[in-house]
Amino acid sequence: MTPLLADAHTHLDQFAPEEAPAILQRARDAGVGLLIVAGVHEESSHKAIALAEAHEGVYAGVGIHPEEAKGPLTGDDYLRLKALAQSSPRVVCISEVGLDFAPNMPPIDVQEQVLRQEVRLARELGLPVIFHSREYPGRLSDHEEVLRVLSEEGVHEVGGAWHYFQWDEALAQKCFNLGLSVSISKTLLRLPALQDVVRYLPLERLLLETDSFPQPFKRHRSRWTEPKDVRLVAEKVAELKGVSVETVARATTDNLLRLLRGKVALPTRT
Repeated sequence: MTPLLADAHTHLDQFAPEEAPAILQRARDAGVGLLIVAGVHEESSHKAIALAEAHEGVYAGVGIHPEEAKGPLTGDDYLRLKALAQSSPRVVCISEVGLDFAPNMPPIDVQEQVLRQEVRLARELGLPVIFHSREYPGRLSDHEEVLRVLSEEGVHEVGGAWHYFQWDEALAQKCFNLGLSVSISKTLLRLPALQDVVRYLPLERLLLETDSFPQPFKRHRSRWTEPKDVRLVAEKVAELKGVSVETVARATTDNLLRLLRGKVALPTRT
């Protein structure tokens, strides 16, 4: 039997609610049995939890995306996030959090304060951190700032993963040195430089994801990225490494299960 695939990062909560059953059925048909819905602010995190509680194989992350860091995280904000993360056993990580140096993002000092508080929450609750890192165009050193903050806040105590990783082997190794993994998305299908990197990264440090969200800019609905497409990523990793898709599926799903420390159960395949 082919091992189940896992999608470590989606934004299923941003699709119309009535779409969820069909999206999840297409994922199951593609062999994807586990996915995480990442919150980007409090309302989004509530929606992620509701989806997780309503559907087998779906789990939630609670967090504030750096783009949504409108001001410092106050003590009351922290307590609300904590209560939200403790409101359901389906919450399995703090996500999506991080730093974003792109133009027109909130001030970096505000983003950093919010991220530090979220990592402290992750440590308090024993939840891994799945994080976002985007550089100012052409300034790759920005990613080292994200890793510095995570290191200073003791992220190694809970572990985590760099979501939507698409950079070089040196940055991946710095991530691994902190006890973190990297999560590979569909960008692998179109970026030769990333393919060269993934070819040599250890399979035991890789997760797979789609970062699925509504894509109305694509002319045909059938072309929107969905959790089912994590199979395409697995197939590309298998091709690059010269192993079977089954090997990639088993390894990457096991990696995610270890990261989540027994907080999830794979659905039974029939």
